[in-house]
Amino acid sequence: MSDNFKKQKEKKDEVGSVLEGRNPVIEAFRAGKTVDKVYILDGCQDGPVKTIIREAKKSDTIIYFVSKERLDEMSETGHHQGVIARVASYKYAEIEDIFARADARGEKPFVFLLDGIEDPYNLGAIIRTANVCGAHGVIITKRNASGITPTTVKASAGAVEHMPVVKVTNLSRTIEELKERGLWFVCADMDGEVMYKQDLTGPIGVVIGNEGEGVSRLVREKCDFVTSIPVKGEIESLNASVAAGVLAYEIVRQRM
Repeated sequence: MSDNFKKQKEKKDEVGSVLEGRNPVIEAFRAGKTVDKVYILDGCQDGPVKTIIREAKKSDTIIYFVSKERLDEMSETGHHQGVIARVASYKYAEIEDIFARADARGEKPFVFLLDGIEDPYNLGAIIRTANVCGAHGVIITKRNASGITPTTVKASAGAVEHMPVVKVTNLSRTIEELKERGLWFVCADMDGEVMYKQDLTGPIGVVIGNEGEGVSRLVREKCDFVTSIPVKGEIESLNASVAAGVLAYEIVRQRM
């Protein structure tokens, strides 16, 4: 996939609005809007830009320092002033929303954590599965992963409106924090013990890895155990969203 095609696809698929110019971006931060990413002209360090960088760091917004050529390619107005930001229209949830959902149902927390799922269709399909199987939330990463896009919304069949989706900067750190609140973590990997032999009934976080590379080493090391789905055919692995569904319903079966 060419770089130009990636840029066009990113612009087309992004849910939310694009802000160009220093003052609009500063005001978006001050208004408390969710700014997913900010692109800043590399080497620019004047007062307004320093303000944007400071606000972005406070909000855990991803900052990219890019060339003028890249900004010109992204710009729709031609007046970006060295700053372009992507502001989400989809309102991401907080970790507390997941626990509140579990508490309201009188259930042990059941959460999906997605480690670098890049395909927005896969993300939508997993969110749909999470909703149908009774999970309490989905956690995704800010970097190197799909966010909520129109493709995601469509693939979820409307589940994004009902399922808390939390966006975090560091999945490993998030797992550590959730362990302190009583969750156990299982990651899906073909090298693990078969899922039918494992106890999946407690408060649990299910980690699903990237479509090509699986669960990253650092995240896998944070998990309490590794589980596998039996494979009988010539193809060695399932699509990420299908694997999430199969594992989810083994959890449902055990909880019943």
